[in-house]
Amino acid sequence: MTINILNETDKAFDFDHEKLITDCVAASCDHVHFPYEPTVDILITDLSGIHEINREQRGLDRPTDVLSFPTAEYEEEGNFEVFEEDPSLFDPDTGEAMLGDIVICYDKVISQAADYGHSVKRELAFLTVHSMLHLFGYDHEHEIINEDNEISGTDLSDRGENGEEAADLKIMGEKMEKAQDEILNILHISRD
Repeated sequence: MTINILNETDKAFDFDHEKLITDCVAASCDHVHFPYEPTVDILITDLSGIHEINREQRGLDRPTDVLSFPTAEYEEEGNFEVFEEDPSLFDPDTGEAMLGDIVICYDKVISQAADYGHSVKRELAFLTVHSMLHLFGYDHEHEIINEDNEISGTDLSDRGENGEEAADLKIMGEKMEKAQDEILNILHISRD
């Protein structure tokens, strides 16, 4: 397993953030039974850095707490058949499966920990696990449905008369939330 962590800020956590991130990545891989040795690149940046990446990559002109850029396009979350079908998803030098990139905003980790009343360690762990699940194809309703009531650029009115797809997205969000909680519990990370 290769985890490349780059902190481009001049700020530091008051705990071993690299060990915590590594533990979160490993526990996430174990939880979803990822069958390959992974490689993940993680950038820790500041508000302006994540704002710029969010604007360039997603067209959203605002900072956010975390961004995930999976390498694979999944038919279904946690279905890793795509790796069997696409050898370009593996690093030719190491043979490891390239899961993707995670960008975490240091400033948001600090402010959200205070806002939610838990430790900075817990917030960093949550954002890392959350992003890992995105790298495995998990998604959730809140990111899929935007402020214009659209899903990935498609108006909800085109999604079926009974809102079946919106219901499916809610279930996906619930599955992701359950997986996050289970992984954090395995790591003994609680809302302290």
